[in-house]
Amino acid sequence: MGAVKKLPYGRALTRPDLAEMPDDGHRYELIDGVLLVSPAPSRPHQRTVGNLYLALRGACPEELEVLFAPFDVAISDDTVMQPDLLVARRADFTDRDLPVAPLLAVEVLSPSTRRVDLMLKRSRFEAAGCTSFWAVDPIDAQLFAWDLHNGVYTEVAGVKGDDVFRAVLPFPLDLMPSQLGLP
Repeated sequence: MGAVKKLPYGRALTRPDLAEMPDDGHRYELIDGVLLVSPAPSRPHQRTVGNLYLALRGACPEELEVLFAPFDVAISDDTVMQPDLLVARRADFTDRDLPVAPLLAVEVLSPSTRRVDLMLKRSRFEAAGCTSFWAVDPIDAQLFAWDLHNGVYTEVAGVKGDDVFRAVLPFPLDLMPSQLGLP
C-alpha cells in the first residue's frame, strides 16, 4: 500500500481531502469538515441492507433510483455522507455522487454508529432538505421513520417486529422490521 497523504492541520476537511483517503474497507464520511471513519459493517447489518434494498427497488418508480453505500451524498464541500441506502431522482445523480439531498436516506443501526446515525447524520439530512429519513435496528427488529414538514423532521413511524410500516414517501411501500433481517 502506498503512502497516505497526511491530513491538513488547523482547518476543516473538504471533498478533495476525502478523495485522498485509502481504499481500505473503512467508510470515510465528512460532516461539517469532520472526518468520520466506520469499520466494515457486520453480517446482520448487510443482510438488512440487502433485504431493504430489494423491497425498495421492487416498489421504486422508474424516475427514481435506489442505491446502497458506499455512494457519496455531497451536501456541501465539507459534508459528504454515505447513507446505507438512498433514493433520489435519476436526474439528480452524477456518475460520481448525488450533489443534492436525497428523497430518502436510510441508516441501518450498528452499536458503533447508532448515535452518529440517529443524531448527527439525521440532523444533517434534515438541514439539507432530505424528504425522509429511516433508521432500522436489525438487532431489535425496529424501524423508525421521519418525514420533513416545514423544514423539520416529524416522526411518522416507530414499528417493531411484525408491525407494518406503511411508507408514503418517497413512494408507497409496506415493510415489517421482522422480515428485514431474514436471510
